[in-house]
Amino acid sequence: MEETTRSRRAGRPRMIRSADLLDGLERTTTLDRPIYKISKAVCRRLGTGRLRDVLHGVPIGHPLHPAGAMVTFGCWMASAMLDFSRADPRAARMLIATGLGSALPTAAAGLTDWSALHREQQRVGLVHALTNITAAAFYTGSLLLRMAGRERAGRFLGYAGLGAASAGGYLGGHLAYRQGAGGNHAQPVSHLMPLGWHDLCALKDLPNGRPVRRRLGYIDLFVLRLGDGVSVLADDCAHLAGPLHQGHVTVNGGDPCVVCPWHGSVFRISDGSVVHGPATARQPSFKTRLRQDGIVQVRPAD
Repeated sequence: MEETTRSRRAGRPRMIRSADLLDGLERTTTLDRPIYKISKAVCRRLGTGRLRDVLHGVPIGHPLHPAGAMVTFGCWMASAMLDFSRADPRAARMLIATGLGSALPTAAAGLTDWSALHREQQRVGLVHALTNITAAAFYTGSLLLRMAGRERAGRFLGYAGLGAASAGGYLGGHLAYRQGAGGNHAQPVSHLMPLGWHDLCALKDLPNGRPVRRRLGYIDLFVLRLGDGVSVLADDCAHLAGPLHQGHVTVNGGDPCVVCPWHGSVFRISDGSVVHGPATARQPSFKTRLRQDGIVQVRPAD
């Protein structure tokens, strides 16, 4: 009996989950050529500056794209509810138009974020963008049909648009929660390090003017000595955990800064604040002091 049960289980086809399909999408190389061309064009067009930082969401401290997507999808979902209940057609048209109006800046923010992701994330992100473009096309047609008095056909296209937007939302959730795009990758240090000061290393063992990595307990630290002063940040970049100690040190606005070697995020070394994106979260920083015997001590900054 036990062998029969095992044989039945062995012959039973494995259920394919949607997450398995997305894992395959992450590994496919079919889209790599257009991805390379599009991301290169976006980076070249935006450059580095205020517009790119705003689209990344640096001024508000978290990515701008998800907030815009909530507005767009919320308007379209509300219009579907009005259609389903056969309520005010004028209100449904207004909601669709509002969603289409918010879709453009939302797409601009998403494209900016997408251009600074890993290739596996970009593969899913490109399909995410295509589904949302399809949704916008359906809703544009729906709005035109409604304005022409063809409410029934307009509602049909609206439902199709909601389906495409829902698929796009699922892909966006996969990007954010499965692949970690947009989250803060800088390890929180307050709960990993006991209170008080901790010995790091001897000042004489640190090269002057060149960042290095030092480990303290579970935490990798970016350490930069400038003369007798030492600045310390968490080493994993808040954007996608790039190794900051491999980046180069520059001066921005008179303050020493470090540029992440992976995607170019710029952090002020003194306090870890974001100078330029794509990172939006502050890099955890540490206070330092020098003992009389030349040992550098650190503790998390308040």
